[in-house]
Amino acid sequence: MTTPLFRDDAYLRSCEAQVVNVNERGGIVLDRTVFYAMGGGQPGDSGALEQEDGSRIEIATTVYDADKSTVVHVPAEGQAVPEIGSRLTAHIDWARRYRLMRMHTALHLLSVALPYPVTGGQIGDGEGRLDFDMGEETVDREALLEKLNVLAGGDHDVTTEWITDEELDANPDLVKTMSVKPPRGSGRVRLVRIGGDVDLQPCGGTHVGRTSEIGVLELGKIEKKGKQNRRVRIRLTD
Repeated sequence: MTTPLFRDDAYLRSCEAQVVNVNERGGIVLDRTVFYAMGGGQPGDSGALEQEDGSRIEIATTVYDADKSTVVHVPAEGQAVPEIGSRLTAHIDWARRYRLMRMHTALHLLSVALPYPVTGGQIGDGEGRLDFDMGEETVDREALLEKLNVLAGGDHDVTTEWITDEELDANPDLVKTMSVKPPRGSGRVRLVRIGGDVDLQPCGGTHVGRTSEIGVLELGKIEKKGKQNRRVRIRLTD
């Protein structure tokens, strides 16, 4: 099991760690990490592992092992792997991560601006999308964009809190996503709150500390996907 430092502080860019395993495919397991592992529609972090001699192992992506609690750092093709037991420093690609954090928080705001069940989504580097079960409803682009940017520009704080599995079961309306279920198994579920009452939903991803960090948003293509689904894309303007 890897200690996920990113869960308590998404702004950590590096950490010292020890190599506890290298799997048969060359994936590197550390005792602790700042690398976010792919999940919930958010890509895994990339970056580098700096060894004590100064050499670097470039990390292409980060995933969870089958146990869902061990983080595996996947080296780029042709990279060497470290010795088990060695110590190193893990560095994420911060510019990329920060864009993902801004986009992830923006997508939470999109689910507020369009209050329909979410059937799918993807967080990208500078662009993201959500799929909504809207039936035959249409989207007013101008009104949606204005609402999104008012929410983002409101400088609402973004915080996390925890509830038990039983509390989540008693409050099913907290779950907006029909396709991605909240992570369970530890007996508690992490919630992300925006402002006092702007939004509250289960989420294990990384987010900015205030909505004003998102910046100005643009709407991308809005597509009909199947009989009821509408796919709405948004992007950062910088």
